[in-house]
Amino acid sequence: MRPMWATIFFLMHSALSLAIIVRVLLRPRMEPSVRLVWIMVVEAVPLLGVLAYLLFGEIRMNHAEVQRMADVRDRLTGMWTDSPAQLSDPPDHAQPVIAANESVGGMAALTGNRMTLLSEGDEAIDRIVSAIDRARDHVHLLFYIWLPDISGTKVAEAIIRAEGRGVQCRIIVDALGSRGLVRSPLWDRMQQVGAECVTAFPWGLPFISVLFQRLDLRNHRKIIVIDNNLAFTGSRNCADAAFAVKARFAPWVDLLVQVEGPVVRQLQAVFLGDWMSYTGRDLGHMLQLVPAVPGAATAAQVVATGPDLRAGSVSDCLAGMLYAARHNVVVTTPYYVPDAALDAAIRAAARRGVQVTMILPARNDSLIVGATAQGFYHGLLAAGVRLMLFEPGLLHAKVMTVNGRMAMLGSANLDRRSFELNYEVNMAIFDPELVGQLEARQLSYVGRARPITLDQVRGWSPLRRLRNNLMALAAPLL
Repeated sequence: MRPMWATIFFLMHSALSLAIIVRVLLRPRMEPSVRLVWIMVVEAVPLLGVLAYLLFGEIRMNHAEVQRMADVRDRLTGMWTDSPAQLSDPPDHAQPVIAANESVGGMAALTGNRMTLLSEGDEAIDRIVSAIDRARDHVHLLFYIWLPDISGTKVAEAIIRAEGRGVQCRIIVDALGSRGLVRSPLWDRMQQVGAECVTAFPWGLPFISVLFQRLDLRNHRKIIVIDNNLAFTGSRNCADAAFAVKARFAPWVDLLVQVEGPVVRQLQAVFLGDWMSYTGRDLGHMLQLVPAVPGAATAAQVVATGPDLRAGSVSDCLAGMLYAARHNVVVTTPYYVPDAALDAAIRAAARRGVQVTMILPARNDSLIVGATAQGFYHGLLAAGVRLMLFEPGLLHAKVMTVNGRMAMLGSANLDRRSFELNYEVNMAIFDPELVGQLEARQLSYVGRARPITLDQVRGWSPLRRLRNNLMALAAPLL
């Protein structure tokens, strides 16, 4: 006869599981595939499935913080005047892409910019240090990861020098990604000389914080703005390419661009939005128009996304670019755990005759994400995608080029974390010359990569295919 406590446990678990399943079915803005996977997890794993859903199944944010962010956006939007550099007559192929980007990020495409693609090595950090050393008014920096290594120390010392000559420096780092810097003497030294240093999403008391907000929300952006006329953005964190915290995957190969012109104001707006949300201090007066660079004609558009802005994600923007593709697409990403719409858009482009090349790292720093990505290989290859695995290090660049005429680069990976949980900043570029340079950089990745074929994937062991396909099945949860 079953003990009374077992019967009580069974009934309580059944009632709790049913309540969670009903909640899953009633949640708005949840894809059917995500609902199905969560229901399976709740039913298959007693108690732990319920706990997993309560912790990670919903994008819960502190209501006070969400309201504060909304107030900041309203404040900045009220100061947002039409720029004389707005791209008034974009080419036909770019019009739907620009419209999709604006619907997600709220910013228009601006012309009159000059952009410089920087080296993939540590020379890019030297370029940032040189720019900080020339600053006269302010320096704004936002990084997900800032390590107290050689490169991180160079930037910190440049900040200290800037403060010494009266330049106001404001720094935002993610509390988790940059925890090594925050605990180091460099953080204290920057604060001691007057730099204003803020951490995004500090954990505080996690057992209390989890009641109000998911603990895995992160600010993954990479932005530097100097004197309202120069900026840097891309995939590069403030760290050596050797990346000491995960040195066995080194070198980390990144992509960074230097930006001049009106689109600097958009990057400034993203930084100020984060700063004002985290600190409560109004710096709206710094959102000033930035003039076009004489003789420059690069059109660009910043797309900033985050979990409190559920109007869409960078996935929607990338899918729009893919459906506009007619000739070729080159995709570079370290992590491929896409939503169904993006994966379908990539495969559909290949099926209709577009030459699609995807470059991924041969070795991933996340075993789970690497295995999940492999679960998508068969579908991609069967559709005609050319799949290349970069071998000498971790390819960390995030860029997609389309038709040789437009591109998207930035901080967002092609995974659900970047689409739904992280605060990301990307930039769409509409300029054949710069896109050509980005394509050339991607071809250099191809030259250091090996192809993987459909026959090779079919030849994987049953155990490996089982692991990969199980992980791909769980992709909606990752």
